[in-house]
Amino acid sequence: MIRFENVGLRYGMGPEILRDITFHIPPKSFQFLSGPSGAGKTTLLRLLFMSLKPTRGLITVFGKDRAGIAQRDLPALRRRIGIVFQDFRLLDHMTTYENVALPLRVRGKEEMSYRGDVIELLKWVGLGERMHVLPPVLSGGEKQRAAIARALIEQPEMLLADEPTGNVDPPLARRLLRLFIELNRSGTAVVIATHDLALMDQVDARRMILANGRLDIHD
Repeated sequence: MIRFENVGLRYGMGPEILRDITFHIPPKSFQFLSGPSGAGKTTLLRLLFMSLKPTRGLITVFGKDRAGIAQRDLPALRRRIGIVFQDFRLLDHMTTYENVALPLRVRGKEEMSYRGDVIELLKWVGLGERMHVLPPVLSGGEKQRAAIARALIEQPEMLLADEPTGNVDPPLARRLLRLFIELNRSGTAVVIATHDLALMDQVDARRMILANGRLDIHD
């Protein structure tokens, strides 16, 4: 699905943040991206989501060279990748339902065509009773699940999650992990950036460890 070959990234004339990053994301795979705070995990996710361009190296996304993808073609490719941001990025003036449905509304879809799907997805993540609530009323865990639902509403082929269990208690972290496992079993590739070793120990999955700008992979 995505392949990195000797990818490097620097900002301006500063030192390289990422150096000689080489790996690939197979379809329907599950992997953790780990490393100390400040190692560049979020930056690597942004490269995967194509919101950043590398300074050097080759990134291939769904068979296309990232360097050759026109700006107008990026939205269609990004719709094949769901992303859950660390800060959720929910809109406080919209209900949970409206936040999850937003990507479809932006594309101009009629509500009748997606209402059932949004409601079913909210029930799947345990928010069926909270769909008409505004984000400020939601708990941290509920906001996290709403963000996950929004990332999944367009049925992406790959999901990127940036520290999805960083602000929740251990029982909720396990519940969120089960959601990701179920999603992966349904055919979606999953990449979870986390520093939670206890969480990673619960799944037999590939670990990509980022440290000092380099990536070490443990299958």
